[in-house]
Amino acid sequence: MIPVYNHEHAIGAVVQAVLAHGLPCILVDDGSSDACARVLDALAAQSPGRVMLVRHAVNQGKGGAVLTGFRHAAERGFSHALQIDADGQHNAADIPRFIDEARSNPHAAIVGFPVYDHSVPTVRKYARYLTHVWVWINTLSFAIRDSMCGFRVYPVAPVVALAKRRQLGLRMNFDPEVLVRLHWTGLRVINVATRVSYPTDGVSHFQAVRDNVLISRMHAVLFFGMLLRLPLLLGRKWLSR
Repeated sequence: MIPVYNHEHAIGAVVQAVLAHGLPCILVDDGSSDACARVLDALAAQSPGRVMLVRHAVNQGKGGAVLTGFRHAAERGFSHALQIDADGQHNAADIPRFIDEARSNPHAAIVGFPVYDHSVPTVRKYARYLTHVWVWINTLSFAIRDSMCGFRVYPVAPVVALAKRRQLGLRMNFDPEVLVRLHWTGLRVINVATRVSYPTDGVSHFQAVRDNVLISRMHAVLFFGMLLRLPLLLGRKWLSR
């Protein structure tokens, strides 16, 4: 499952890498430009039945695209969905490792934590720790090693059920929020190291002001949600000893 927004220069290689591992591919066109839309149409036409294209008329954000992908996966009867970014930053050679973990742990979320190369901007690398610390606080655990890496495998049913119960973040706040809320429900998280490069097409849709405001608001809401669940979370920690 790949959310796509104007990554026409990188998406072809990402799709081919996914298909090379024998996986069907759901592309969610999140209101991309005409140039990107044409590339996605061509990819779907080249691999009918293997590449499924779902399209938003207007951009909804990464979270909105991922949730659309989940609904499509559920409608098609898939039990799990592997999420990978469209810009080529993730190491598709690690897909079999993620799939093997998901097969061995079908009721867990398999979540990548990045091993960066020299291409990662230093500010972005260390700024992520602001979110990491809040996630550790809001889960009262270190179970989620990196909540922002978009390379992961989810069981579909728990995510679809969660999205029906409450509104999840529709932009860059989606990836950390969904993991915290799934962790609150008792879903196990398994962390897998994976190499990350920044990005092959030079396109980033992270908007510093808007997305940082949304992420800060999300952490505040999650913090009060953690306080409401404090007895449950503490009891779970005590039982796990």
